[in-house]
Amino acid sequence: MSLKEEATVSPWTTLLRWFDSYHGNDDDMEQGVSGVDWGRIIPFTGMHLAVVAVFWVGWSPVAVWTAIGLYALRMFAITGFYHRYFSHKSFRTSRTLQFIFGVIGASSVQRGPLWWAANHRLHHIHSDTPEDVHSPLQHGFLWSHMGWFLSRRNFRTRLDKIRDFARFPELRFIDRYDVVVPTLFGISMFLYGELLKYVAPGLSTNGWQMLVWGFVISTVVLYHMTFTITSLAHVIGHRRYETGDNSRNHFILALITFGEGWHNNHHFYPSSVRQGFRWWELDLTFYILRAFQMLGLIWDMRPVPARVLKANLTGSLPESKRSKGI
Repeated sequence: MSLKEEATVSPWTTLLRWFDSYHGNDDDMEQGVSGVDWGRIIPFTGMHLAVVAVFWVGWSPVAVWTAIGLYALRMFAITGFYHRYFSHKSFRTSRTLQFIFGVIGASSVQRGPLWWAANHRLHHIHSDTPEDVHSPLQHGFLWSHMGWFLSRRNFRTRLDKIRDFARFPELRFIDRYDVVVPTLFGISMFLYGELLKYVAPGLSTNGWQMLVWGFVISTVVLYHMTFTITSLAHVIGHRRYETGDNSRNHFILALITFGEGWHNNHHFYPSSVRQGFRWWELDLTFYILRAFQMLGLIWDMRPVPARVLKANLTGSLPESKRSKGI
């Protein structure tokens, strides 16, 4: 798999997929489509180029803190819900809350929850084998970091891998029309900045500044911090468990991704809601989910079994006793 694969999708199909990501999926299955979707890559590239606009809009404390707050909120939506809930069902919650955090996760511009979770489930099945679409060992760092999701081969949502959540029409909507939430989010950031410009001029912000900081910069930073788990977390760090892949634990990656950097732990027992298995392994997403549990917003959180905590003494656990991750 490489960036040089031949594309076989028409420009019209590519254009329509900006608005309806399910368009032409059956054709892709029949044709075995591959190659980079150069049309779909335009918004992704444009988001990065838009960061340069910071030199024109400047900065203000309120804009910077808004960017930081939205990074934290959306990182939690990705790690707590896209990953631990939709991908692994490590806790239960209401239909209302799963939709709310599905929408917040979709505002991260990492596509819909069904696409994200289906691909992650496939990653656990094929981790670091040739079938793993974002293994840095198999396909190189750049591909594992961001090339894989720009490929036509990985564009469609594998609904057959996420049937449990695909039965909810509201989740299918935000997954299929994955441009809707980010567009509304960007517009809301602009309007928020314009509102502050008139009601609180002392904050020295405006619509364009808030759009650049609250949407563009916050999203691009969120992109690459999240992507480190598919790339760096299989390259750097230490291994506590024998997992059959090259997943690793790394404190810095755990810090910037709210606990996802305890990746070797996670690959050894993916069903647990907690990824920092030891008390000193910082796992901010888990702490927030515990607070949600105390408030009655989520329940049935899957713990780390005692046998898993003891398993590293021998280096492994029999396959029959490991979590299947879903």
